[in-house]
Amino acid sequence: MLSQTQRDQFWRDGFLVAEDAVTQDQLRALNETLSGWVGESRRHDKPFGPPCKGGRARFDMGAEHSPERPALRRVNNPSDISPAFKAVMKSSAMTDMVADLLGGSVKFHHCKINLKLPSSQTEVGYHQDFSFTPHTNDDIVTALLMLDDVTMENGPLMVVPGSHRGAVYSLYHDDRFTGAIGADHDARFRREEVPAIGKAGSVCLMHTRVVHGSRVNRSPRSRNLYICVYTAADAFPLCPNPLPSVNEGVLVRGRESIEARLTLDRVELPPPPSNASFFATQGQRSAG
Repeated sequence: MLSQTQRDQFWRDGFLVAEDAVTQDQLRALNETLSGWVGESRRHDKPFGPPCKGGRARFDMGAEHSPERPALRRVNNPSDISPAFKAVMKSSAMTDMVADLLGGSVKFHHCKINLKLPSSQTEVGYHQDFSFTPHTNDDIVTALLMLDDVTMENGPLMVVPGSHRGAVYSLYHDDRFTGAIGADHDARFRREEVPAIGKAGSVCLMHTRVVHGSRVNRSPRSRNLYICVYTAADAFPLCPNPLPSVNEGVLVRGRESIEARLTLDRVELPPPPSNASFFATQGQRSAG
């Protein structure tokens, strides 16, 4: 699915934007399902929905949420409850692209939808995904499927190229897990970051250790991402999944591994999963 030039770019920069990660029929089915969930959120004033494995609410809204201006910002593990999202997670060009990068044998870890509706105030502080989901090795790819056209105006993902080859930064501050890298690094990251933009149906393939964040959506258009995390078959988790899924560990390409490959000497472990949302961990209040 990917050319050698694209694979080289991914390993050099830590991310790659590729077009046509799903078919138009798949994209339409995802957006129709998501539109129904946004409509349902109008009837709620606090996190709701069939609970995820582990008890976390399925749907989370920002504190600014209202029936008139919904601010649904996260759907946890949509592949657990939606055939359309499960099909794309397991059987799409996006999955084939991940297998190209990870060597053919790939497991699913978890997924979510991050929404930035026009009325929302959601932003994401700089972090590395690996610090939330440490494994025995870092052959882990986060696939961020663009459900909308992503532009500079609607709060795109901002990625720091090459940062996956540097330090794994602590997400603890004064012994408290904040889910964000210390603000003393922000100025450098802002100088070096580049946007991951593209048309709907494109995917940003991102290495688990690359530093990234995003800003508020200041446009009248939504910016919604379906985010699937995949690991090499020989990468095994070192702590509980922060978003437990009934599909965790499912092999989506290749063969199972009976060996764990170890590549890192020391790994910082996040606290046990709680029902607090990722956004609440970073200091943004939820509705209700």
